[in-house]
Amino acid sequence: MRPFILLPLLLTATTVVWAQSGWIPQTSGFGGILGGVHFIDANTGTVVGFGGTILRTTNGGATWASQTSGTTNNLWGVCFIDANNGTAVGANGTIRRTTDGGTTWAGKTSGTTVFLYRVCFMDANMGIVVGSNGIILRTTSGGASWTSQPSGVTNALTAVSFTDVNTGTIVGNSGLILRTTNGGTTWSSQTSGAFDILYGVSFTNANTGMVVGLVNQIWRTTNGGAAWLSTSTGTSIDFRDVFVINANIATVVGTGGTILRTTDGGTTWTAQRSATGTLYAVHFINADIGTAVGSGGQILRTTTGGVMTSIEGYGTETPADFALAQNYPNPFNPSTTLSFTIPHSSFVTLKVYDLLGREVAMLVNEQLVPGSYERIFDAGGLAPNSSGLASGVYLYRLTSGGFSETRKLVLMK
Repeated sequence: MRPFILLPLLLTATTVVWAQSGWIPQTSGFGGILGGVHFIDANTGTVVGFGGTILRTTNGGATWASQTSGTTNNLWGVCFIDANNGTAVGANGTIRRTTDGGTTWAGKTSGTTVFLYRVCFMDANMGIVVGSNGIILRTTSGGASWTSQPSGVTNALTAVSFTDVNTGTIVGNSGLILRTTNGGTTWSSQTSGAFDILYGVSFTNANTGMVVGLVNQIWRTTNGGAAWLSTSTGTSIDFRDVFVINANIATVVGTGGTILRTTDGGTTWTAQRSATGTLYAVHFINADIGTAVGSGGQILRTTTGGVMTSIEGYGTETPADFALAQNYPNPFNPSTTLSFTIPHSSFVTLKVYDLLGREVAMLVNEQLVPGSYERIFDAGGLAPNSSGLASGVYLYRLTSGGFSETRKLVLMK
C-alpha cells in the first residue's frame, strides 16, 4: 500500500503544521513485558504478556481492557482465527483458549511443561504451537485439543509462520530453520548461514519470507528457503520479530526499541521511531496499520506504515462546526482530496469503506486541535491487489464524538 500523501496548501493565511509520529504510544495499563500481539482487523486485537496478562481492544488500541486469563504463567504468543476464537500460549506448557472474544479463557492440555513460544493458525481448525526442547504441537479442532508432532530436534523452537494448511516454517536456537510442505507431518532442516538464535519468522506466500534473530541477523528467501540471503541493516541490534507484508515491504523490531522498515525486499532498511527497552512482537493487518509490543507494557500503533507524516491545519479562524466536504476531484483516479473542519479539540477518525461496509483505508485516527484539514486518499496499490482498489463507489466517513458524516466518492479507472 502506498502511503497517504499530505497535500501542500499554498494559502496566504497562516498555516500550522502538527507533526504526527509514525508510531503512536498507547496506554496499556500494564507495566510488565508484553510478548505477543495479533489483530484480526484494524480495530480488534489482543496482546499477551507476563503474569498471564491478556489485553483486548475493539477500537484500534484507543483503549485496552484487561481480560482474566485464568493463569499467572507468562504468556508469549497469541493468535485469533476470528473475533471470537483465539489461543494464547506461554510458560509451563500453558495453552489458553477463548471462543467468546476473551470474555472467558479456558485451559487446554498441552502434554508438556516446557515454554511454549508462539502459536499460528492456518485456518479455523488447523494450528501449530512451538516451544522449547523441539516441541511442536498441532490441532485440527481449532485449539480444543493438541497432539505432539516429531520435530527431529531438541533446539528451542521460537517462532512459526504458515501461509496455507500445508506450507510452514519454524525457527529456533543455533540458527535452526525447519520447513514443512505437508502440514507438519514431516519437517526438513534448511541451511541459512544463521549462527545464533532466531526469534522471528514471517512469510507472505509460500516462497517469500524473512527470519530474524540475535546480533543483527536478518535472512530473506524468495524460493521457500531453498536459499537464504543475509541482509545488513548497519546496526548491532538483536531483532526479536519480523512481519513481512508483501514481496517488498517488511518491518522488524528489537532491542533499544528499534523499528526498521524495508520497501525493497530487504535490500535497504530505514529506521523508524525508536521506543525504549525491547520490542518483542509486531503485527500488521496491511501495509499501513500495525502494532508493536514490548517491555514496560509498551504498545505502539501505526496507521502510516511507520512513516512520519503531518496534517496541516490552515486559516486563522476557528471553524464554527464540524463539516466534511465533498472530495475533489470526483470521480478520481487514483487520488482525491478530502477536506474537513473541526470546531474544538477532539479525537477524529476519517475512514474509507466499500459499499459492503468493509474498511479499506484509515486516513485520520488521532486527537486534533480546531482547524481545517485536508488529506489525499491514494487508491493506487491498496488491497485487495497490487493494482489498487477496483473501480466503483466508496464511502468516506468523518467521526468525532457524537458527530458523524458520510459522503460518497467514485473511483473510475
